[in-house]
Amino acid sequence: MTEYDAVFLSYDEPMANSLHARTQRTLGGSVRRLHGVHGMRRAYRLCAEVVDREQFFLVDGDFAIDTGFDPAAVEPLDEGVSMRVWRAINPVNGLSYGYGGLKLIRRSALREMGEAVDVLAALPGRIEFADQTAGITRFNQSPFHAWKAGFRECAMLARGSEYGMADDDARQRLEAWTASRNGEFALYAAAGAREGIAFARDAARDTKQFDRLNAPAWLRSRFTAAHGDQAVSG
Repeated sequence: MTEYDAVFLSYDEPMANSLHARTQRTLGGSVRRLHGVHGMRRAYRLCAEVVDREQFFLVDGDFAIDTGFDPAAVEPLDEGVSMRVWRAINPVNGLSYGYGGLKLIRRSALREMGEAVDVLAALPGRIEFADQTAGITRFNQSPFHAWKAGFRECAMLARGSEYGMADDDARQRLEAWTASRNGEFALYAAAGAREGIAFARDAARDTKQFDRLNAPAWLRSRFTAAHGDQAVSG
C-alpha cells in the first residue's frame, strides 16, 4: 500500500476512463478523479483540495502508467522540493522526458502556485526530474488531441522553457516533435508542432497571447480552422 494519495486529472481525453482504471490498479488504494474542470490553474489547485496528505501523485488524463511502477518504492520529496516528475515515453516521436509524466507533488505548493503559461512551472521551491520512465503519455487519442499536444508543447519550447531547459535540449525536442511519424495521428502532432512554433514566433512575449495555450475552446477552434473538424470528443 502506498503512503501517498493520488489524483487522476482528466478533461476530455477519450481513453480517460480506462487509463484511470489502469492507474488505480497500479497505484492501489483510491485514486481520486477530477474531470472536466474549466481552467487549468483552477483544476490543479482543486487537486490540492481532494487529497488528505501533503504529498500525492498527480496523473494526467492521458497518461498510461507502467503497470510495473512500484509506488511503495518512491521516496518522499526532500525539504524545499515542490514536485518530482518522472519521464514519459512519447508515442509519436520516441522522446522520453518530463512531458506528460507522472508527478509527485506537494499540496501546499499547489495552494501557493504563481502564474506561468506552463502552469506547474510556477510552483514555489525546486522541481526535480527523475531519470526513470513511469509510463507513456497517450495524448494521440484523436487528431485534435495529437495536434493540441504538439502545438502547446512546441509553442512553449520555442518561446523558452519555463523550467530552465538548455537551448540545445529544447532545439532537439522541437526537431523531434516536428518530425513525428510513429503511432496514431502522428502527422497531426507534427503539424501542431510546426504551427506551435509559428505561433510562438508571432506572439513573441505577449503574455495574453500565450495564455490562450490553456484555453480549450480557442485551441479547438484553431485546430478546426486549420484542419477541419477532425476532433474526437471524450
